[in-house]
Amino acid sequence: MGQPMSFYEDKILPHIIDKACSMGQVMKLRSQVVPQAKGKVLEVGMGSGINLEFYNPEHVELVYGLEPSEGMRRKALPNLERASVDVEWLDLPGEQIPLADESVDTVLLTFTLCTIPDWHAALQQMKRVLKPGGELLFLEHGESPDTSTQKWQHRITPGWKKLAGGCHLNRNIADLIRLAGFEIQELENLYIPKAPRIAGYIYKGRATKPTQS
Repeated sequence: MGQPMSFYEDKILPHIIDKACSMGQVMKLRSQVVPQAKGKVLEVGMGSGINLEFYNPEHVELVYGLEPSEGMRRKALPNLERASVDVEWLDLPGEQIPLADESVDTVLLTFTLCTIPDWHAALQQMKRVLKPGGELLFLEHGESPDTSTQKWQHRITPGWKKLAGGCHLNRNIADLIRLAGFEIQELENLYIPKAPRIAGYIYKGRATKPTQS
């Protein structure tokens, strides 16, 4: 299962990530993406369960919450108690999804793809468990198209990763999703107001698994 988590990773980092990922503008974006989920949902990197309040219980049968961090799962307990949908924890990393082929209707990614070490393996796993025609909903931050911002993203990422749980500032999320074989149906890009530009460039959208892959 890999090396045990350090005190920082287990006790301190979950609080930092929870605060950063629940700012007002970020929550507004979450409220636009999460309600689109339907059927059996796999949320990759559920973290502290920030998204739970936005699921539509009339459309969602079950949420599989994939979260390898014990600290984040502890942080999620209050949100789980208030949740209007059923949640089943999966405590493996994104590269190892313990679900059957073509078993979920929706995969949800919110501020997760930036941290997964082997993003390609993880996206292949998501595609494997998603039903043909199923949807990948994504809300991620990543590489800016602006040359000056991009330069700083590449410069800062090696040090940033060590402090921010493996977060990469410079991944082109849309390209990664396409390279994994998904077809992007909707894509919106924007900067989060008042956020640092190096960490605030957003990829928000919806992709589908081809009916024949």
